[in-house]
Amino acid sequence: MSDWRPMAAADIPAVAAISDVVHGAYTEQAAVYVERLQLYPAGCWLLERDGKAIGYLISHPWAGRQPPVLNHSIQALPKPADHYYLHDLALLTDARGSGAAQAAIGIVRDQARTAGYARIALTAVNGADAFWVRNGFTALTDGETYGSGSVAMEQLL
Repeated sequence: MSDWRPMAAADIPAVAAISDVVHGAYTEQAAVYVERLQLYPAGCWLLERDGKAIGYLISHPWAGRQPPVLNHSIQALPKPADHYYLHDLALLTDARGSGAAQAAIGIVRDQARTAGYARIALTAVNGADAFWVRNGFTALTDGETYGSGSVAMEQLL
C-alpha cells in the first residue's frame, strides 16, 4: 500500500536520495529540502510503501514568473505570493503507475484552493512536460525556466 503523509525532518536523507535517482542534473542538495520543509511544512509530503520512502512532493506559495533558483536557498516565501508553486514531485520507479502522482497533484490543487490561489505553476524537467499536460497543465510560451530541456507550465484552478 502507498500513502502520502506529511514530511518530517527525519525524512530529508531519503528525499535527497530519491532526488538524486530521479532528477539527475536537476537534483538539489538536502539543505534545499530542509529549508522548504521549515518555510512551508504544509506543502511537503512523503510517499511511503511498506515503510520505505518511494517519493516526495514539495510545494509552496510563490510570486512572479521566475521559478525558485534550483539548488539555492530562497530564505523566505514571497509576501504577497500570487500563485502556488509545485516545486518538485519525484517518484521512484516502483511508485510510478500506482496513482501516486495523481494523488499528489490532488494534494497540490487542494492546498492551492484552500490558500486562495487561482493558479499552480511548475517547471517540467527531463521531458516530463508530456506527463504534466496529461494532468491538466499547459506550457507557457513566456515562462521562465531552468534553461534548455525545461518547460514552464501552469494550471488554472
